[in-house]
Amino acid sequence: MIDRTMGEDAIRRKIEALATTLTLPTVRRALGVIEGEHPSHRRFGSDDIMDIRPYEAGDEARRIDWRTSARSGRPMVVQRQRQVTSRVWMLLDTGKEMSGACEGGEQAWQVAANGLRMFAALSLRRSDDISLVCADSSSITRVPFHGGFAQFESMLDRALEQARTHPRNMEALLEYAQRINDRDALIVLATDEHAIGARHFDAIRAITRTHPLVLIDVSTINPFIARHRHVADADTGRRLPAFLLNSRSSGEVDTHRQYLAAQLESELRTNGSTLMRASSSRAMFDTFVRTISLSLAGAGRTTLPAARHVSPSTHGRRA
Repeated sequence: MIDRTMGEDAIRRKIEALATTLTLPTVRRALGVIEGEHPSHRRFGSDDIMDIRPYEAGDEARRIDWRTSARSGRPMVVQRQRQVTSRVWMLLDTGKEMSGACEGGEQAWQVAANGLRMFAALSLRRSDDISLVCADSSSITRVPFHGGFAQFESMLDRALEQARTHPRNMEALLEYAQRINDRDALIVLATDEHAIGARHFDAIRAITRTHPLVLIDVSTINPFIARHRHVADADTGRRLPAFLLNSRSSGEVDTHRQYLAAQLESELRTNGSTLMRASSSRAMFDTFVRTISLSLAGAGRTTLPAARHVSPSTHGRRA
C-alpha cells in the first residue's frame, strides 16, 4: 500500500468534506458551468420528468415549474432531464517524470492524484460514471471502477502503487483522448508542467472540438533555489552542482516556466478549456474551489465556500 502522511490524510478529508457539505443543486451547477450544460444520452435525457420536489435554497429559479407550484401551493422544482454529461474521463500521466518533487515535499503524482479526487468527489455526487486511464510509454490502461468516492480512492491508490519506471508518452495519451467516443464527456487530464507544450496544441484543439477539457498542471520545484534539499535529476539521479544554485539561475527558470504557463493557459482559454495549475495539494484544492467559484460568479450563480488551508504531504524527494 502507498504510505500516507497526516498532511495527505487531511487534504483527502477536506476533499470529501467539500462534496458532502455542498447541496446537490450546487454540485450540478458547479460542474455544469465548467463543462458546459448539454443534454445527456442517458435515461431522462429527453425532457422526461425525473423528480418533483419543493424549492430549496440554492436551487436555480429556472427550474421552478409554475404549473406544478400553483397546484401545490408552494414553489416546486421539476427536474426534467440531465443537463450535464453522464461520464467523466480522468487521464493520469504515470510516467517516471511524475516523481518530480514539488514545494512542500510532495511528488507531482500525489498532487495530480488529489486533483483528480476533487473532480471525482463532485462527479460521484452527481452520479456520473467515471473512467480512469493511467498512461506511460509502456501502456495505456483503463482501470475499471464502480462505486462511490471511497471505492474511487481505493482504486486510484491501487493504480498508483505500481512503480513509475517508464517515461511518459503525452502524444499517445492525447491521441487516446481524441478517440474517446462519448461526445461532450468531460475529460480531466492530470500531468506536470513539463509535459505539454506548443507541439501538443493541435491535439488539444482536436479534443476540445468534441469534449470539455480540464488540465491539472502540477508545478515542480525550481531546483536552483533548493539549497537545503537533496535534489536529483529524475532521469539520471545526478545532483546539481552547488555553483549553479544561485538567484540568476533560479530567476531564469522561473521566467521561462511562467512564460510557458501563460502560453498554455491562453491556448486552453481560447479553446474553452480550463487550466488548474498548482505546486501542492493544498494549493490545488484552493485553485479548484476558486476556479469553480469564479465560473459560478461569472454565470451569476452562488459561489462555493472558501477553502481552508491544509498542510500538504511531505513525501516527494526527487526533482
